[in-house]
Amino acid sequence: MLQQLKEKIRELGFLDSAILPVTRLDDEAPHLNSWLAKGRHGEMAYMNRNTDKRLNPALLIENAKTIIVVLLNYFPKTTQADKNAPVLSKYAYGTDYHFVMKDKLKELLQFIQAEIAPCSGRPFVDSAPVLERAWARKAGLGWVGKNSNLISPQHGSFFFIGELIIDIALPYNDPKLVRDHCGRCTRCIDACPTKAIVTDRVVDARKCISYQTIELRGELDDSLKGKFENRVFGCDICQDVCPWNLKSEAHKETLLQPHPKLLQLNKQAWENMDKPLFNELFKHSAVKRTGYKGLQRNLRFLNNDNDL
Repeated sequence: MLQQLKEKIRELGFLDSAILPVTRLDDEAPHLNSWLAKGRHGEMAYMNRNTDKRLNPALLIENAKTIIVVLLNYFPKTTQADKNAPVLSKYAYGTDYHFVMKDKLKELLQFIQAEIAPCSGRPFVDSAPVLERAWARKAGLGWVGKNSNLISPQHGSFFFIGELIIDIALPYNDPKLVRDHCGRCTRCIDACPTKAIVTDRVVDARKCISYQTIELRGELDDSLKGKFENRVFGCDICQDVCPWNLKSEAHKETLLQPHPKLLQLNKQAWENMDKPLFNELFKHSAVKRTGYKGLQRNLRFLNNDNDL
């Protein structure tokens, strides 16, 4: 049964996976509560809700017994052609990963129901109170690096994490925690232009370029002007400098491929982008999250950077 399930997971294109019994993540509580108490989640008020559910997935699914954790590679074959153009985070090149991952996990659920046993379940992809990195670490899929990203010793860190929680028990993996391989390396901390990595494995979202350009509503933080290094949506700096990402290989997921025009946009084309072009390029993209007005706000901020 386990082999059959693993084969289906590979067929769906996932990079790696693990199957675990649902338990409470009591060890994560002090870190989560401290991070929230210090306000490091910024305006992401949802992070301060449902903390019990974040620590106990059994509260999300009735009779939850099994959690299947999966990784999906998003490292691109090519990046933006114009090195002077505003930089888009690699994860946002193609179709919004929430849809891609959820569709794959729904197909996995249907496979389990048809081929293994009747069950109920629900997929989770960064849009519900699940501590994804904590589960992936517990599953032995990697360790949490100093930049707070999960790092796989085989694959680096350019991947999405998703979960499928179901109400039947399955044969479980026997995961072994991956030891921390960061050692004395501080490249991610040193490279972060806004000093958002305030201490080992702790990121202050309020200073993070990804938070500023995606999550924040209203105007961006004036104190961070001149520090965005031309990032217009998201930020990969702490991952780009990580030596473990030398292991990253280009994904083969069709839906994550960028719009043909996107990577060819030069600086001027970005700055002159109108609403129709925005809709064409980002119709199914995660960039829709900030919207056309949000992208224009970010571009104005970058132009102010360049004027400094």
